[in-house]
Amino acid sequence: MNRTLASVLALSVVALAAGQASAAEPVKTRAQVQAELAEAVRTGDIATDSESFGGGKKLNEVFPAQYAAKAQAAGKTRAQVQAELAEAIRTGDIAPPSPDHRGRKMNEIVPGNYPAKAQVAGKSREQVKAGLFFLSTILFFLPNRAS
Repeated sequence: MNRTLASVLALSVVALAAGQASAAEPVKTRAQVQAELAEAVRTGDIATDSESFGGGKKLNEVFPAQYAAKAQAAGKTRAQVQAELAEAIRTGDIAPPSPDHRGRKMNEIVPGNYPAKAQVAGKSREQVKAGLFFLSTILFFLPNRAS
């Protein structure tokens, strides 16, 4: 009886979560779908299925001259890149000039030459104990699977 009840409750929770997840997705109207299709045809964002046309590539990839180029996302400015590089050099978050160190950064090779990284605070002893108590309480009330 307990297993049946637990199974029914678990399935109910899963069904409820699935129902809410599907309700969160907006339903498109026929007009919206037709507008998206027209835009895809105009920009060449339709996949080809023929091997002679690239086998799965989009039309704008196979025939780039027939479609307008996509707008590139704005990148970082030269000043931003230079500031990031200066910060990486200052903190040692940069690869050494020789490839002998196999992916290690300068602050890992010579840690004394760079400022120490800030330590992220973890959980306190009391928080860990409270979490373990909560977990042990839950495990106590679960049915024994060994029997």
